[in-house]
Parts: sequence; C-alpha cells; structure tokens
Amino acid sequence: MTETRSRVDHARHTIVFQRTLPAPREDVFDAWTRPEELTEWWDPDGRRLVECKVDLRVGGAFRFVNDGHAPPFEGVYRVVNRPAELVFDAMGAVGTVAFAAEGSGTRLTVEIRCASAEHLEMFTKLGVKDGTDRTLDNLVARITRRAA
Repeated sequence: MTETRSRVDHARHTIVFQRTLPAPREDVFDAWTRPEELTEWWDPDGRRLVECKVDLRVGGAFRFVNDGHAPPFEGVYRVVNRPAELVFDAMGAVGTVAFAAEGSGTRLTVEIRCASAEHLEMFTKLGVKDGTDRTLDNLVARITRRAA
C-alpha cells in the first residue's frame, strides 16, 4: 500500500494529503462521490456510515453520519468537475479534492484550507490530519480490493 503523504502548512492554514491509487481517476472520483461507495470507506475507524447523502452538483449538499463516535460531516459543493476536481465548504473550511491521471492510476490530492491559524489549530486538535490519513487508507484498501 502506498503511504499517505500529508503535511500541515501553518503559513497557508492548510492540511494537504497526497496519495496514488491503483485505479483510473473516473473510478476514484466515483468512489468519492457515490453514497454506496462512501458508506464503505469514509469513517476513519473503518465502520460503515449510518447515513450518506450526496447531491452532486454546484450548490448541492452532502452529509456523512457515522455511528455516533464523531459529529456528522456535512457541507456544500462549490465545484463539481468530473472526474478532475471537487471543491466544497465544510466545517468552516474549504476542501479541494483533485484527481489526476498518473499512468494507469490516479494521483489524489486533498487540501483542507482553514480560515485562520486558530481554525487550523482547532482542526489539528480535533485530529483531522490523522483521521483523514486513516480515511485515505480505507479508500486505498477498497480501490485495491476492487482492482484485484
């Protein structure tokens, strides 16, 4: 499994994750946007989501609810550009997910841009970096199983 590379950029108030996945970007985009797929891998602890709603359009909302061990993750899409990019607002931050073709696979870059240094510190204390690393591990495992 390819190791997740992540970094916190305090100057830009961002957390950035990069990962290479063994599948075409269309498949990775679908895994990121289809409720039946998201339900299987989104929770950092590997549990199935109990609720997953996606209105995949600019201005459309999403809502992911786990079994109660963390608050729901919800937001609104700003950009939906299949299969290249998603941009959304969630938890007061702007998230960008870029899907780049890399050989027969996909280079996934996720950036969380916080509003301020204090906002970034709150995300850090909430464990967003570690939780997202685990979530991406789940996605890679799912994609790898499907590709096998």
